[in-house]
Amino acid sequence: MDYVLGLALMAILGGSWLTHIIVCLAEGSWGFLIAGALFFPVAWVHGIGVWFGAW
Repeated sequence: MDYVLGLALMAILGGSWLTHIIVCLAEGSWGFLIAGALFFPVAWVHGIGVWFGAW
């Protein structure tokens, strides 16, 4: 059962990181794109925030 939680967490974090990349490329936010690539938690928070309409 632990592997299901691990896979779900990987899917959420990977998806939020990919969302961050796509949104930054679409908006031309190059500095923020690089910041998220170097410091993953920034990308995770931003990606999840995009999902819930915070940004």
